[in-house]
Amino acid sequence: MIAMSFLFLYPFWYILILSFNEGTDTLKGGVYFYPRKFTLGNYKIVINTVFGNAFMISAARTIMGTVGAILVTAMVAYAISREELLFRGFFTTLFFITMLFGAGLIPYYLQLRNLNLINNFWVYVIPGLFSVWNMIVMKTYFKSNVAESLVESARMDGAGYATVFFMVVLPLSLPLLAALSLFTAVGHWNDWFSGAYYVSNLKIHPLQTYLYRMLKTVESTALASSAMKDPTTAGLQEASLYNPRAITPVSVKMATIMLTTGPILVIYPFLQRYFVKGVMIGSIKE
Repeated sequence: MIAMSFLFLYPFWYILILSFNEGTDTLKGGVYFYPRKFTLGNYKIVINTVFGNAFMISAARTIMGTVGAILVTAMVAYAISREELLFRGFFTTLFFITMLFGAGLIPYYLQLRNLNLINNFWVYVIPGLFSVWNMIVMKTYFKSNVAESLVESARMDGAGYATVFFMVVLPLSLPLLAALSLFTAVGHWNDWFSGAYYVSNLKIHPLQTYLYRMLKTVESTALASSAMKDPTTAGLQEASLYNPRAITPVSVKMATIMLTTGPILVIYPFLQRYFVKGVMIGSIKE
């Protein structure tokens, strides 16, 4: 188990020490367990570009996208779980069909353009407000874990469907909501595709798209000529930060990877118990 843990953790540790090591010294080899020539220059270059703005865009879309997706999907799931809903079977079948068949990338892009979501921050949030898979999981949980007697008691006391949903159903479903929120938040945080294909405005690119652009740029042989046009690498030209004898594209890449993956790695241990519960949801039938 110790050996397996080492194999899983060492690649991440290797990236960490390279991000704190001078780039030219790394090229010499022999850096395996600790930085041989410690430096913060790699992180200064990344942070002093548009990293901060990209981080805020990712944080905003993750928070708003997660809260909105869980709330909208939970409301649909609760409605579908009620036997008295008219055309309940039709809606369930309609939702399920969308899981099996998709129109494709081009029709999806045209639809986003018709909705004025291209080059718009809300393209990160609105299309992901509803998940059929999460709806099915929530519907199953509501039917099996929320006692119908509680709902009936609340209805007899004069509570409407909205009151029952917010005051009875949601408080009893916190483990489920926490687990699905974790999955949804990770999806938003790791998404680079939306920013790369639906947003050309560099000011509203999320962090992962920024990482994608950074990695493509530092690997390009035309780094110097493109730096003046692309704010991703504009910081590389600042004499106060850029030391060509210490900084290399590889060292900048390692620092960028650490800064983009760090936040989600910090959050994961605190939500691990909900992650395990999320995996077990629906696994036992009685």
